Amino acid sequence: MIRFENVTKTYNKTVRALDDVSFNVKGGEIVGFIGPNGSGKTTTMKLLTGIIRPDSGKITVNKYNIREDPIKVKQSIGYIADNPDMFLRLKGNEFLELIGDIYKVSDTDRKKRVSELAEKFGLTEALSSPMISYSHGMRQKIMVIAALMHDPPVWILDEPMIGLDPKSAYELKQLMREHTKKGNAVFFSTHVLEVAEKLCDRVIIIKKGSILYNGTLADLEKENKNESLENIFLELTEK
Repeated sequence: MIRFENVTKTYNKTVRALDDVSFNVKGGEIVGFIGPNGSGKTTTMKLLTGIIRPDSGKITVNKYNIREDPIKVKQSIGYIADNPDMFLRLKGNEFLELIGDIYKVSDTDRKKRVSELAEKFGLTEALSSPMISYSHGMRQKIMVIAALMHDPPVWILDEPMIGLDPKSAYELKQLMREHTKKGNAVFFSTHVLEVAEKLCDRVIIIKKGSILYNGTLADLEKENKNESLENIFLELTEK
């Protein structure tokens, strides 16, 4: 459902954030995207969502080419950015109404999804308050609700667990599993190896804009016997 083919992205003509990167994410998969700070994870997410454009290469999401059908791609994805601090002057329910209007979600569907997700994340009572009064974790939760309101087939999540309390993190992980059981795809970045180990069908490890590993963590451990995942990751990324 995601195809990233020979993608290169350079900033200021000198800083190569991604260097001829290729990978794919199939329907039914949760794929974790792991790497040190500055490795190219957020750049990849922004390219997938059309926020920025590649210098070269081809990006396809849900069979739509991001250059040729950018609106179709955006309709196909639920995106959680790495920073939830936006539209803070709006009340929670006003922000969600705005998102529902943008994605043309029917009144019936948006009420049902907002009600279900707000209850899951313990946010129901806060929806009538301005988001500027929310904690970081509450802002993260409402961004999750906004991203999933139009029921997109492809989820692209940039560090989605940051700021979430344990119950909300558990609920999000359950939603991710349920989503892929329906044949959909989840691609998310994380710094937490334990989350990747328990949740992901496959991981992609990136460093300085290049893919170091693409496969299961079980296979990675087999290739590095008697090593902890933490040690394997540090050896890969610090060489």
